Amino acid sequence: MPGLYSKYNKLVHVSGDLTAIVFSSVITYVLYHGAFSGLFASGYLKLLYFAIPAWFICTALISAYQLTRVTSMTSIILGVLKVTLLYILLVEATLNLLAIDLFPKNFRLIHYMLLSLLVMFWRLLVITAINIFRRKGYNSRKVIITGYGESGRELEQFFQDHPEYGYRFLGFFDDNANQQAANILGSIADVERYVIENEVNEIYCSPFDLKKNQVQELLEFVDNNMVRMKFLPGPHVLPNKNLKIDFYDILPVLVIRTLPLDDVINKFLKRTFDLVFSSIVIIFLLSWLLPLIGLIIRLDSKGPIFFSQERSGINNKTFRCLKLRSMYINSDANLLLTKRGDSRITPVGAFLRKTSLDELPQFFNVFLGQMSVVGPRPHMLKANREYALIANKYMVRQLVKPGITGLSQVRGYRGETSADYQVRGRVKLDLFYLENWSFFLDIKIIFITILNIVRGDEQAC
Repeated sequence: MPGLYSKYNKLVHVSGDLTAIVFSSVITYVLYHGAFSGLFASGYLKLLYFAIPAWFICTALISAYQLTRVTSMTSIILGVLKVTLLYILLVEATLNLLAIDLFPKNFRLIHYMLLSLLVMFWRLLVITAINIFRRKGYNSRKVIITGYGESGRELEQFFQDHPEYGYRFLGFFDDNANQQAANILGSIADVERYVIENEVNEIYCSPFDLKKNQVQELLEFVDNNMVRMKFLPGPHVLPNKNLKIDFYDILPVLVIRTLPLDDVINKFLKRTFDLVFSSIVIIFLLSWLLPLIGLIIRLDSKGPIFFSQERSGINNKTFRCLKLRSMYINSDANLLLTKRGDSRITPVGAFLRKTSLDELPQFFNVFLGQMSVVGPRPHMLKANREYALIANKYMVRQLVKPGITGLSQVRGYRGETSADYQVRGRVKLDLFYLENWSFFLDIKIIFITILNIVRGDEQAC
């Protein structure tokens, strides 16, 4: 019976990684010293004593070789970046603990870059080659679906749309479907004979379309005939795609919502970026720009330069969100949302809000860990309570840190959200961001935000 992960694929990836470690070390020496001579006498290859164990420890920690048939290219690239980040931390920590000063900093930096590029190239090359072979019919798995339900028909479409995954769909078995319909091979009673005669590798079962005794008989059959069987959810049952299985002792438990930022490596990567990005902005931009804007604000209207307001953050914990004051002093600041043409906004404040300059102090919130550069926008507490009544699953957005900018802001939901459809639209995009987060998505949102600031955003108010 075909295994879930091919041992040969794993061997190919391990061999490629090992070759990449050796090659990156040799090429780094040549680039650093400008010549190949003296390599074996230099002692630089001793880096391999640390590199090889460290790399395979890191790949084991994050299960880097568990690549399924449906693993996307993006997932492969992110996986390599995760391993590389963990590898760098482990090697650097080991060298510092052992006080080893044999490998200069620039030498190590070149090695890290070359290693990640070589491993990424090898992974993509192997996966591309495998996909090409599968499109031609090699390394395929024969599959059938029992139950002609909605989930089964969606799976059939998936098989047709993705021949590169190597699933050869043979047809359906169902007692209730029209037997003359396309792809209906027979009834449930015909499954066992067909599977044996046609050497079927996998059965996808829709248990909601079968009787209990039929499911039980199929389970006994696959156990006795070394055929893999997988279950499909019924329509509208557990619709969330981000399901995860945890084991409490020997009891499997389904976790309904898992997020990319639940992963410790992803969380570390995002926090590191937030610290670096906010530090650069604070040191090189805010250090001179804030005093200048502050002076203009004081000349324009009476009151403090900064405005802080309690807002809802990660896990619904409140924090003081900083802004440059853009309104006249008023008693409704924590009660009324800003609207287009709001009389409370000062002339300078209108410009600050239009250009998003009023949000600049929030980089201090990012530096302190209360916010992120990118994430769902934090709302004032009164609005939070109101929006939760309007938009379904609104509170899910509180599972991550709020951001200075976000996906909903760059997709047309910035500024006033007085209508219910605007609230729902913003929440829908926020949830998409949570469930599909990637470092590259953050970079894209930041780029679009800067572009919108330069050309002007009509949604700002």
